[in-house]
Amino acid sequence: MSLPVYVLNGPNLNLLGTREPEIYGRQTLSDIEQAVGAHAARSGLTVDFRQSNHEGVLIDWIQEACTKASAIVFNPGGYSHTSVAIHDALRMVTCPVIEVHLSNPHRREAFRHHSYVSTVATGVICGLGATGYLLAIDAVAALLKAPR
Repeated sequence: MSLPVYVLNGPNLNLLGTREPEIYGRQTLSDIEQAVGAHAARSGLTVDFRQSNHEGVLIDWIQEACTKASAIVFNPGGYSHTSVAIHDALRMVTCPVIEVHLSNPHRREAFRHHSYVSTVATGVICGLGATGYLLAIDAVAALLKAPR
């Protein structure tokens, strides 16, 4: 069996469903996890779905993914705009990395318009709510099948 796709979620995403639902939707992170797992299975993929509010934990998981994951789907939350350390960790990853955002940061406050993650991600999906995670799984499935 192939290595799992790591689906990593950053700070405050544990509050989905109750935190600013007009921006982030009413689905909980658990709802998204279930949908992603089922969607990935239809493509023959498995997922390892995780969330942390702690930058260092996310970096540890990114480093772990270097040898234990086939790809990373990553919603870094607010760390997108602030974390050079996450950027540096992602630079070491050789597998596909898809950055996902529930909202469209470019339609929000100016400080959200720059992402340190986008500059090292294979691709970025934003503004499509929880569907973005499913599209990221589709992208990963296609990228893993493509010759390198």
